[in-house]
Amino acid sequence: MRARPFAAAAGTIAVAALTFAAVPAQAATGDNAQLSVLHGVPGLTVDVWVNGERTIDDFTPGSLAGPLDLPAGTYTVAITAADATDASSPAIGPVDLPLDAGGNYTAVAHLDTAGSPTATLFTNDTSPTAAGQGRLTVRHVAAAPAVDVLAAGQPVVTNLTNPNEQSLDLPAGTVSATVVAAGTTEPALLGPADVNVAEGSNTIVYAWGNATSDPSTLALATQVVGGLHSNPSGVQAGQAGLVDDSGTQPWMIAAGVLALLGAGVLTVARRQVAPAKDDR
Repeated sequence: MRARPFAAAAGTIAVAALTFAAVPAQAATGDNAQLSVLHGVPGLTVDVWVNGERTIDDFTPGSLAGPLDLPAGTYTVAITAADATDASSPAIGPVDLPLDAGGNYTAVAHLDTAGSPTATLFTNDTSPTAAGQGRLTVRHVAAAPAVDVLAAGQPVVTNLTNPNEQSLDLPAGTVSATVVAAGTTEPALLGPADVNVAEGSNTIVYAWGNATSDPSTLALATQVVGGLHSNPSGVQAGQAGLVDDSGTQPWMIAAGVLALLGAGVLTVARRQVAPAKDDR
């Protein structure tokens, strides 16, 4: 999986077809791709323009829009201040989003480590999970140094830097997660928060905000991509803000997770922020 810079789009798409709505996210099939958009720049309400047309109006921080089912191709995206008359003076971009047929993507407007607005295109992992398991993906898109994610006080994600991600497959259940500075166990930068890892789904947790100039803006947003096993159940996407703590159950505690990590289940996907250069 690669993160790509957000070239003129091939083909025309009506503005109405580019209107985002929070609907169940599943792995894309056929000639289309699925695209969601997360706004992770605190304190800035924006408009999102695709191919020169305004497609999301007054998009507020912490909001997740999509997924949108799109024909494969390359789309030019610009993010402007709210109610701009056109996309000629973007706050972020313009950047090009190349979307492959069958791919599932999330474009994130966020801050880089230094606190400057930027964007990252993530490829969501829709490979199958084993029966009884779900996938947990953690993405660091905050203006903050490297972080660890703790479950039951034990690190399950370590040294995660902006704009990268780490993923692991684990038994379905509720994970109580805390985000801390890398190499520490306290104080918590975020959490603890309960994350429901659903069977046959990729539960994606985003840490966003600005830890440097305004730690109060740090927050978590979640996205769920379903359809990762042969008989998927409907899973809603588009939940943003602090992760939902409904349906909390005792989790398989950190020992099981650490055993999974020891077996090499943890994978680190390469991500690159800047719209001006490709991922490696």
